[in-house]
Amino acid sequence: MARLAVRVRPGARRTAVVRYDGAVLHLDIAAPPIEGRANAALIDFVADELGLPERALEVIRGHRTRNKLLEVDVPAARLEEWLRGQPR
Repeated sequence: MARLAVRVRPGARRTAVVRYDGAVLHLDIAAPPIEGRANAALIDFVADELGLPERALEVIRGHRTRNKLLEVDVPAARLEEWLRGQPR
């Protein structure tokens, strides 16, 4: 299990990684922040990027805020490798 701090901007034009600053992954999420749609889109996007099923990710903090903490059922080394490939 690994944890990932994420800062999201819901309602963006498209879902994409904006940057990774070494501590927090900044993401634009195309879904609106209504009825959990942005959280679902966040889970879907990160799971797809990591090649994991959606059930392998969970928002454990920040359900209603832009600052979130994800728990990812993947070895920390694999998550760190993926993060190193993200824009700075």
